[in-house]
Amino acid sequence: MKKSSPDPNYASDKLVTQICDSKIEVGTGFSRREFLTALSIAPLAAAGRQAPAAAVKGTVAINAARLRQHIEALSVFGRPPGGTFQSGVTRVGYSQADIEGRRHVVDLMREAKLAVRIDAAGSIFGRRTGTDDRLPPIVFGSHIDSVPNGGNFDGDLGTLAAIEAAQAFDEARIATRHPLEVVVWVNEEGVAYGNGLCGSRAAAGELEPGELDHVWNGVKKADAIRALGGAPEQIDAARRAKGSIAAYVELHIEQGGVLDKAGIPIGVVEGIVAIDRYEAVIRGTANHAGTTPMPDRHDALVAAARMTLLVQDTVNSEAGRQVGTVGQLTVTPNAPNVVPGLVRHTIELRDLSGEKIVRLFGRIKAGAAEIARATRTEISITPTSHHEAALADAAVQGAIEAAADAAGLPHMRLPSGAGHDAQMMARLAPMGMIFVPSIGGISHSPAELTRWEDCARGAEVLARTVLLLDK
Repeated sequence: MKKSSPDPNYASDKLVTQICDSKIEVGTGFSRREFLTALSIAPLAAAGRQAPAAAVKGTVAINAARLRQHIEALSVFGRPPGGTFQSGVTRVGYSQADIEGRRHVVDLMREAKLAVRIDAAGSIFGRRTGTDDRLPPIVFGSHIDSVPNGGNFDGDLGTLAAIEAAQAFDEARIATRHPLEVVVWVNEEGVAYGNGLCGSRAAAGELEPGELDHVWNGVKKADAIRALGGAPEQIDAARRAKGSIAAYVELHIEQGGVLDKAGIPIGVVEGIVAIDRYEAVIRGTANHAGTTPMPDRHDALVAAARMTLLVQDTVNSEAGRQVGTVGQLTVTPNAPNVVPGLVRHTIELRDLSGEKIVRLFGRIKAGAAEIARATRTEISITPTSHHEAALADAAVQGAIEAAADAAGLPHMRLPSGAGHDAQMMARLAPMGMIFVPSIGGISHSPAELTRWEDCARGAEVLARTVLLLDK
């Protein structure tokens, strides 16, 4: 773990939360160096409060009040009838709420003077030209679709902070060498059609055969993409070649409690963890619950209970941030007066290290054999899916850390335990992610919350990172 020295002002919530924008009073645009210098010396005020005029004269930065306004405005699309911001949002990909939210975001992109296009898969791109448009673009953004009864920060923050950064560059007349592209990926969550990361998978050439023929709520996926302005008949046109993107950066809420618990405002993501899933099948003997003595039972559910503890104990047996979960069980015959004869349950292991996952699974498999002998059952475990880890690029991580240092913000490295579009982009370009704290570690819930000042901090680090990557 790497972190900078804690800033006492952060713990007391007095650390700067905004550098307010002001009218430019110089005749020419600022250089990238001048912009970064201005950001590093300008004092910050509480979120939404104007910094002293003398301190910000001739400077520009993230407008925290505007960013908050944009997040609150987007939350209307998919809000429950009669609800408030605290009611959360249901903005499932391809739904009417998603369509309306996308239109709103396109309007914001145009206000930021971005040239907007929708690719064949339905993802939205807002482009800002560079001084050398022969260079590949720096791409940054996130998604706006949600899970049912989700929160207002998952995806929305990264999308709207990217637009805010682009608008800040425009207002300061910052010229970048690379073109910049703000992206809104389509259907990241995958509630619709059962496959997530749809836009980024299309960009990486990872769509599954026949995926466009899948049906959800009576609508083919191809038709749903078409309703967003995409062109499913030309889906291959959404694919981006490796090397065609200079770098990809995504700001996101952590969706866990590590940063909040540590009191650290910025997380520098080391990578997105590998995920291995397995199905365990436990075969015992179904029998009468009243007439079968305890010593004579072959209880599959007792074995499953021991398996659940085995997974927990094995994962906790060594240091690290690995996690393991038994999240789904099916019991047969599932009757109150029958000794369970069959149980199927899932096992999921996550870690940045694929080698560690293999090692942990080996221990679980050996422990399962012991449980089978002790419970007089048969236990088989079969792999069902495997997703490789997507490691963040060292240079992009360094740029994020340098950006946080320049802003005077403590930071630490940590993995992402959740999947993100960034994992697809890692196949095409140097990738990095910036995390900001989720209060209480809550996400995918109306109770999902990130402090407004942390939203502004994350947006500032994002803007600085993009400029540092513009070599």
